[in-house]
Amino acid sequence: MTRGEVTTRRAVPADVPELVAFWARVGENGSRPPDRPELVERLLQHDPDAVLVAEVDGRLVATIVCGWDGWRANLYRLAVAPELRGRGVARHLLDLAEDRLRGLGAERFCAMVLDENKLGTAWWRSVGYEPQAEWSRWVKDA
Repeated sequence: MTRGEVTTRRAVPADVPELVAFWARVGENGSRPPDRPELVERLLQHDPDAVLVAEVDGRLVATIVCGWDGWRANLYRLAVAPELRGRGVARHLLDLAEDRLRGLGAERFCAMVLDENKLGTAWWRSVGYEPQAEWSRWVKDA
């Protein structure tokens, strides 16, 4: 699909090095562990449609991970190159991700956004998402 000069598609294994580098450069990384190529490769093997990318002239400019475990729909790693923010690229990727997840049976979407990411939290609010105050995310290293 094309939107102006921006083309969107699903990520493929050959994209993994560029994805990891892109997320390190423009993603919300705060307190997260760093992304590792082998984990992204594993995700694409498990669910080849989980990572959507946007490109301009073959250059990666935006991503979103739309994961589905058969019960819950989760959105991660929405990242847009700073020079393209505010042009609708994130909204377009989100629409594609939500359509995909809805088609798989999702009835609710959960976006993972670090609290310290003020730009991200403002954007997610602007597209209808709200923080769920009664929940906290609990994590433990495997």
